[in-house]
Amino acid sequence: MSNKFSRRDFLKLTGVGAATTAVLTGCGPASRYTKREPYMQMPEYTYNGHSTYYATTCRECAAGCGLIVRTSQGRAIKTEGNANNPLNLGKTCARGQATLHGLYNPDRVTDPMKGGSAMTWDEATQVVADALKNNKPGEIAFLMGLAPDHLFDFVSDLASATGINAPVRFNALDMFDAQATLSKAAENLFGQSGMPLFDVAGAQFVLSFGANFLETWLSPVSYTRGFAGLREAKTKMRGKFIQFEARMSATAAKADEWMPAKPGTEALVALAIGKLAAEIKGGSMPRAFSDVEPKDAAEKSGIKLETLEHIAEMFAHSGGALAIPGGAALGQSNGLAVAEAVLALNALADNFGKAGGVYFSAVAPTQSAAMGQRGASAQQMQEFIQNMKDGKYKVLFIHGANPVFELPAAMGFKEAMKGVEQVISFSTFPDETAAEATYVFPDHHGLESWGYQRVFTGAAQSVLSGLQPVVSPFYNTRATVDVLLAAGQIAGGKFAMSFMDEVEFLRGKIAPLMSESDGLFSAPDLNTFMAYFQQHGGWWKTTDGRTAPATADVLSKSLKATEAEFAGEGEFFFVPFVSPTLAEAGANKPWLQELPDPTTTVMWNSWVAINPETAHELGVDNNDVVKVISEFGEVEVSVYKYPAIRPDTIAIPYGQGHTAYGRYAANRGVNPADLLGANFNEAGDLAFAGVKVKVEKTGKKSVISRLESMMGVYGVGMGEEH
Repeated sequence: MSNKFSRRDFLKLTGVGAATTAVLTGCGPASRYTKREPYMQMPEYTYNGHSTYYATTCRECAAGCGLIVRTSQGRAIKTEGNANNPLNLGKTCARGQATLHGLYNPDRVTDPMKGGSAMTWDEATQVVADALKNNKPGEIAFLMGLAPDHLFDFVSDLASATGINAPVRFNALDMFDAQATLSKAAENLFGQSGMPLFDVAGAQFVLSFGANFLETWLSPVSYTRGFAGLREAKTKMRGKFIQFEARMSATAAKADEWMPAKPGTEALVALAIGKLAAEIKGGSMPRAFSDVEPKDAAEKSGIKLETLEHIAEMFAHSGGALAIPGGAALGQSNGLAVAEAVLALNALADNFGKAGGVYFSAVAPTQSAAMGQRGASAQQMQEFIQNMKDGKYKVLFIHGANPVFELPAAMGFKEAMKGVEQVISFSTFPDETAAEATYVFPDHHGLESWGYQRVFTGAAQSVLSGLQPVVSPFYNTRATVDVLLAAGQIAGGKFAMSFMDEVEFLRGKIAPLMSESDGLFSAPDLNTFMAYFQQHGGWWKTTDGRTAPATADVLSKSLKATEAEFAGEGEFFFVPFVSPTLAEAGANKPWLQELPDPTTTVMWNSWVAINPETAHELGVDNNDVVKVISEFGEVEVSVYKYPAIRPDTIAIPYGQGHTAYGRYAANRGVNPADLLGANFNEAGDLAFAGVKVKVEKTGKKSVISRLESMMGVYGVGMGEEH
């Protein structure tokens, strides 16, 4: 069982009781010394016909949901949510279920590579050591994924000790969620930075302005649970939900009413509702809503004044009103004004720090509020790219991010990589950024890894989700922390960190939690504590860690009733939206490719959603290929006639259009980011919804695969089309 000592010695080392039980299921901290046998040589603690279950964390997005993975005979065969994790309480999204398709993906990077040639890990470690030792600290940069995990902590500690640049975190979901805008608006209104948490479950009346919280927004599993609470009719009145957005998303499809407001007018609509509701409540008019004229807002937004008055009346009279600003509304030139206007509605509802209201998310364990919990904004990424172009970075390490695909091509990340002498990717998969890197030193898959991840929003408690290997690594991969530790020892000096391996680093970071009095569990020693940590799938507090925003001056602030400005001379508003099934990194998983889009049922491809009336005027039909042109680029894509979208708006899902990333993703569909430019709002977020485009016929046709019946939905083959 071990290369160093027998199973008997191993059990003597770990002792008896809970810690020993954890070790025998691969959970305990000392199990990293155990040689995990391959499938044909069954480990002695794995029996035919018996399943072993491991608690770990889903790494398919940055939310940090807890997983329970069922394994049999050394292979992972099913994932489910961890019922004890406060974030997801036993639930998962489709991406969490499909994480096995990443583990078993046939296109994984199997060995450290230079170009198309494999290297040994000794050679790879020497490359990293030379990169650290032979360059000035200011010439070394790390670009990482959005997850606030143990690797981010390790690199942050390394940066503090050596003077290299602090790691930068980025992910396309952060960009499309407009997290920088939401956080900045909260800081402007409440005088406190942090991520607002919206208690959908406790509300009675929810207004959402472009927040697709049932799909990919912030922490979708947590918010989906909240939506179930909103709809609960057994213990309270069934809550009402209204969604404002130009295109009916999967979230809007679940709403009681969908309000197709004209893009760019969301701030006017929110302030108009606030003014009308304030008039109904009586008293003096808050300054926040004094500058808007509801009639003008109705005309500009395309929503009838009577409708706004009806919504305002429900908002004013509801005992639990809640307003949510989402990415589709904030990803515009006036996004900050939209966020402030919508948050001000919550001040009018007096719901801060109350059930069904707005909170600040609990600060995750071992993290101070000053550390910040969100990644870099798109504007900060533009500055990062400029540093690359200027040759300020000689070495760039990339982990958990694919900026060549995720960022708009117009921002020039791919071209900027040429200004960096050495780019080292730790990607598990052959994505677009790895294809352009000098070296690829593959990390383990998430289900083969040790670690932890902070939960930055979505749970009432302070949560640290834990990772542990549920299977032996299938390929010649290596944990990135272990690579950096070994390279640091070779480089010497300040780079030589005093940890034997990744697990020892984890133990050091988790040890302070033993002194917390309100934690899920406690233990007399670190070994036992770590065993519990792996058994439970992490550690979290038992007390509510949310805090209430300051409300004193919110309604007395003067808010801007502005409309958005749009780049380009096109006749259509362009709305790129994150695919609810693929998101930004799911295209290499066939389960997700085969999963029908919830509003169109399209699979394995991209489409452009066009209102049937608009399609008729353009002379195009379903499956006709059109060219969508912006001032930044163009794409060719098949038409899907979608009645639930404004006639002046078109939309394309984000998630396809890869040029690499394996056989299931490459050369399939289009990337709508190719139509976007480097336009930012006041908070530094990309104004991804602030572009106008032209649509031209190509004369070509390409049938898109979809699950829905053309006969039943459109009447094709029934004598007439509807």
